[in-house]
Amino acid sequence: MRPFERSLPMALLRAREAVMRGFRRLLRGHGLNEQEWRIIRALAEVERLEMGELADRVFILKPSATRTVRNLQGRDIVSRARADSDQRKAYIALTPAGRALFDAVAPESEAEYARLTALIGEADVRALYALLNRVGTVLGARGPDADLPDDQA
Repeated sequence: MRPFERSLPMALLRAREAVMRGFRRLLRGHGLNEQEWRIIRALAEVERLEMGELADRVFILKPSATRTVRNLQGRDIVSRARADSDQRKAYIALTPAGRALFDAVAPESEAEYARLTALIGEADVRALYALLNRVGTVLGARGPDADLPDDQA
């Protein structure tokens, strides 16, 4: 068996933690955690998303995404509306306060990306995106519920 330090999952986790350090700091300054920001960030690009689609898009298990959305809803950052055609489906959208929060955090997030790019180098960042996209495509990246049986997803 390969040495622990050569474990690909551990290498990816170490890299993720190094990248997230700066982002966590700026999110805390706005009273947000990573999962909350991922949901806000995903919703900022669309009018609304169905709850299951949102969970898959942000790679958060649906029960955790539901709790996070409930928390954001309680803070008037997102709204939740039932589908007219299927009351089991809920659509999530940013509220005006949520959009304002996104608009406040986004420039700081971009500044953190600029800092990371300056440290790593633009060519290496582009290569990293390409390689990560390839790994995800080749290995069939799907949402966190993808390996669960349908009755548990």
